[in-house]
Amino acid sequence: MVVHVGVFEDSYVADKDIDTVVLELRIGGSVVASVETVLNADEVDEARALARQVADGLASGQLEPHASSIEPLADQLR
Repeated sequence: MVVHVGVFEDSYVADKDIDTVVLELRIGGSVVASVETVLNADEVDEARALARQVADGLASGQLEPHASSIEPLADQLR
């Protein structure tokens, strides 16, 4: 499983106009869970911390690979 935190990609909106950061869980190249975060595009350290926290939670079994499980973490200010 891959934990990805990054700027939302939308082919209809210029990259410079997008500030939405998403948290995605991917298995075999497919997205199995995706939620918006409270992060801004320039909060790189915070995004890395979120990805580590989610990866650790999944590895320990405290989190499930579902949007409802990871969303509370995505909603926390860092």
